[in-house]
Amino acid sequence: MSSLAGSIKTYKRQPGVRKGDVKMRAILYIGHGTRSKKGAKEAVSFFQNVMKKIDVPVQEFCFLELTLPSIEEGFKRCVERGATEITVVPIFLLTAGHIKEDIPQALKSLQKKYPFVQIHVRNSFGVQDVILEGIAALVRNLVEDLSPNDSILIVGRGSSDPEIHRSFAVISKGIQTRLNTENVDVCYLAATEPRLEEGLENITEKAAGRVIVIPYLLFSGLLLSEVHQHVLKRQRNGQSILHTGPLSTHSAIEEVVLRSALGREHQHAAVHY
Repeated sequence: MSSLAGSIKTYKRQPGVRKGDVKMRAILYIGHGTRSKKGAKEAVSFFQNVMKKIDVPVQEFCFLELTLPSIEEGFKRCVERGATEITVVPIFLLTAGHIKEDIPQALKSLQKKYPFVQIHVRNSFGVQDVILEGIAALVRNLVEDLSPNDSILIVGRGSSDPEIHRSFAVISKGIQTRLNTENVDVCYLAATEPRLEEGLENITEKAAGRVIVIPYLLFSGLLLSEVHQHVLKRQRNGQSILHTGPLSTHSAIEEVVLRSALGREHQHAAVHY
């Protein structure tokens, strides 16, 4: 059991709800949040598309920070719509501080406020073949004549959690295997090294062909804008460099969320396409 799921307990039924009564299930999707209006709009649209494909009576979305509704408000909406059992689906690529600390703390507070609600928490996406295949497809769609001489730079959000470095080592190897490029490097936007500028310099020194930057980010926002500005600057200076944009543009991300929400890692029966 993950550290997040392990921090959630099952509480007694709501007063007045008899044993044997039908439970009302809800799904609460939790995104990171952003100051970017474009990024927030993308996230909301993504959630709405997912919700249309799942046959669960109560579904709400919320954000950890920076964007409304908050986790507390999203949870409250589920309860007000009659939910007695809430499945929390974090829309986070990897496991770090937000998954291990911030979201569990928010949910613990809500458990005390709504002790009659059963809470189940899904994991972050983690490193999955379907995501790596989706990323490889994004690169091939961007560069149809990709060659081994082209180089890949994966740009992560960044975290001080050592698990993030281990995850990106697996991601890097998986992308290199799928794309058959000689050079695949990783850098980060915050909290750890190497940072974006250093990562760009390092990959450029080794590159015999084009540089393709993969922002390991789900939606548009300030972080993706930072990547875009660095790439644009280098393009203007004559470098052959491109970036894939946010990962959520590939259907693999939606597929991962649908499976997580349904608790069916290898089934699609309740998904409506």
